[in-house]
Amino acid sequence: MLLSVIIPVYNEKDTIKEVIQKISLIDIPKEIIVVDDYSCDGTRDALAEIKREGVRVFYHERNRGKGAAVSTGLGYVIGDIVIIQDADLEYDPREYPNLINPIIECKADAVYGSRFLGGPHRVLFFWHYVGNKIITTFSNMLSNLNLTDMETGYKAFRTDVIRSLNLKSNRFGFEPEVTMKLAKSKYRIYEVSISYWGRDYSEGKKITWKDGAAALWHIVRFRYFD
Repeated sequence: MLLSVIIPVYNEKDTIKEVIQKISLIDIPKEIIVVDDYSCDGTRDALAEIKREGVRVFYHERNRGKGAAVSTGLGYVIGDIVIIQDADLEYDPREYPNLINPIIECKADAVYGSRFLGGPHRVLFFWHYVGNKIITTFSNMLSNLNLTDMETGYKAFRTDVIRSLNLKSNRFGFEPEVTMKLAKSKYRIYEVSISYWGRDYSEGKKITWKDGAAALWHIVRFRYFD
């Protein structure tokens, strides 16, 4: 069983090396695929310094978004299971076994790491929490799922499953698109508790209320029009 870790990265020069180091220490057969989405802060220079077996780096020639970076990474995956790993330090790679076990045990086709099932987390923004609940509830209504955290950045998939979804979103529409398409295809989704060490905007957090509004549209789009 080989695990493929896709890291979409944009302007994360301060964390990308540490993230790769943490993943490399996990005692699971794996490959690491980094897709740089045209970073302009020195991330590319940091990636050029990484000479580690099992790590492959690919570069976009223009900024295209997280979804596009994931799709690029999927084109090079050779593993049986795929995990999407953000390039910051908000999610802990030591939780990979917890994420992939339901797939290994043939209980799930996809696993969502939920920030709202009781795991330790950094206390941050109330309105982000409310926005997440609104988006997740709306997604559940249209997908007939009962997820607690649709927008989580920690998702694992059987490789054949995620490749079958024909993903189209280039940016943060990736999360609602993959959720709606999994639901429509009747794939088995599992949730597990994860820890979460969120950043504030001074530390590099990028998502805004505009992304939340766009997520609502993408939920409708991929439920009814795709």
